[in-house]
Amino acid sequence: MKTIALHGGLLALLLLGAFVLPAYHHGVLARVMVLAVYAAGYNILFGYTGLLSLGHALFFAAGMYGTGLAISHGGVTPGLALLIGLLSGLAVAAALGVLALRTAGVAFMIVTLMFAQAGYLTILYFGAWTRGDEGFVLQGAQRILLGFDLSDAATRYAAALILFAAVMLGTLSLVRSRFGRVLVAIRENEERARMLGYDTFAHKLGAVVLSGGVSALAGAAYGLLFGYVGATFASVQYSIFPLLWVLLGGAGTVIGPFLGTLFMFYLIDLSSGYTSAYMLIAGVVLVALTLFAPQGLAGELRRRFWRGLP
Repeated sequence: MKTIALHGGLLALLLLGAFVLPAYHHGVLARVMVLAVYAAGYNILFGYTGLLSLGHALFFAAGMYGTGLAISHGGVTPGLALLIGLLSGLAVAAALGVLALRTAGVAFMIVTLMFAQAGYLTILYFGAWTRGDEGFVLQGAQRILLGFDLSDAATRYAAALILFAAVMLGTLSLVRSRFGRVLVAIRENEERARMLGYDTFAHKLGAVVLSGGVSALAGAAYGLLFGYVGATFASVQYSIFPLLWVLLGGAGTVIGPFLGTLFMFYLIDLSSGYTSAYMLIAGVVLVALTLFAPQGLAGELRRRFWRGLP
């Protein structure tokens, strides 16, 4: 009951925000919800399976470019382009998973980072199609999905909320499923999970593909909702961001990715209004949180007040 109240209450607050927030925060929260979906995808791999990836920007960019290029060069409808972006991310995640999961620990981190960098350089190399660092804009007429104009602020917010709600509830269902429990068992003790008869490689590959698919869906949605596709989203910093968001919000919690994304987004946004050294302020706050709330915001809530927080 408490789980329903917490996650349902969050969705109710976000729905209320569509009607009461000022225009600026209305737009910011729509962006945060989409990026929180990206963080939720990362959380499946890192928070629940215990695999630390430094290459998730590859999946985000695969979804974004799969959708963007299909619209700008293929002339397909946004709905079909969204599906192409999702399938692109799933295919890339499956290929990377088969290769990267032959390694473990630090080697896994390095391999995922190398693949992500290869993806970033590929985008730059095919600049005639991708427009490289400059990127390209998706016009409003190209962003009409099922009769709804995604360039409209209210429609964009509603679409971001629907996507976030679906992914958050899907993650909650995953955590309670047999597959999700096996992932947690692998995170805690992979050898013991293998001794109990579970195919740990297959489960980890499933986690990589699922994580990559959710991240690609976030990238595809970001391109459609905000009308821009650029190589920045394939760079190293966009592989580091979801890690920070998940650590800040609480790894292995359903609500953590949203809390971490929201906190860090507004921390940088507010501090940049006072000083050009806003990253220094953000760094100090992040260090303080690491020292005094090492399990993240939702993780501390779980540790102190609610042991059963999913």
